This record gives sequence, C-alpha cells and structure tokens, in this order.
Amino acid sequence: MAVFKVFFQETLDNRIIREDTLTRYYEADSESEVRKMLDEDPYNIEFVQELSPSHLEYEKANNDDFKVENT
Repeated sequence: MAVFKVFFQETLDNRIIREDTLTRYYEADSESEVRKMLDEDPYNIEFVQELSPSHLEYEKANNDDFKVENT
C-alpha cells in the first residue's frame, strides 16, 4: 500500500484555480484505485501523486491537519 496526495476542487463546476485547490491523502495500491474511490464524489480532481517515504514524512511533519483516508 502507498499513500497518495489528491489535489482537487470541491465541485466539478469549479474552474481549476491554484489558490482554491484542496488536498486529501488516501491509502491505496495504485492511482487508479484512488480515482475509483473518488468516482462518486463531486470533486474536480486535478492531480493524484504517490508520495515517497520522505515526502510522506514531510507532509506529516508540516501539515497540522494531515490525515490518511481509507474509503
């Protein structure tokens, strides 16, 4: 299992604007599995990034609201 960082807008109607981009973290086996998990959500997904171990540690240390979701 790996941890993926998902960059998204809250609704499909929103244009992609960097300042409005939100992020969430998901544990999954692949990027396609993450995208399947989010199929029913109304998010406009910009990018799904698999985190390396060092990047994951950075995110944990520098994001007060860091939480890995499993859906």
